[in-house]
Amino acid sequence: MNEEIRHRVYLSIGSNIGRERHVSAALDALEKEFTQLVLSKVYESTSIGFSGENFYNLVVGIDSHLSVAQLTIIMRSIEQDNGRRRNGVKFGPRTLDIDILTYDECTGVIDGVTLPRDEILKNAFVLLPLADIAGEELHPVCQRTYRELADHFDLNEQKLWPVEFIWRGKNISTS
Repeated sequence: MNEEIRHRVYLSIGSNIGRERHVSAALDALEKEFTQLVLSKVYESTSIGFSGENFYNLVVGIDSHLSVAQLTIIMRSIEQDNGRRRNGVKFGPRTLDIDILTYDECTGVIDGVTLPRDEILKNAFVLLPLADIAGEELHPVCQRTYRELADHFDLNEQKLWPVEFIWRGKNISTS
């Protein structure tokens, strides 16, 4: 029997409008689609690039047989179902943002998505939650672990902190 190849994918989730509602809705939709989710802590962070409400951010690990293009369609559908409009300003408030960070160890532009996503190395709100769940894995380009990258990230410019977040009756930030 030919089993489908499963790919390890890490996704970042962020919201600064109706944060609890939209992050929970994203997790519900992802669990329905992919069954098992590996969840980081949820972090609150200040807005970067614009003045606005604080964000909630986390990283979710999934295993999927889908292509990057198919995953992108699903993520955009979940965003749209949660009121995301893609015609707004690049750096601005949003109900929900879901980005593919990595797809196995793939590098380069795949189905229109640059992998690994450069925000991993630029933004603490992506790197720290990724290090929570994939700390010993290597960044496919710089070949350093996510834990090592997080330990050496300068947090003076970007403020974030873990927050209690209840999803399905469980505090996912302390489990």
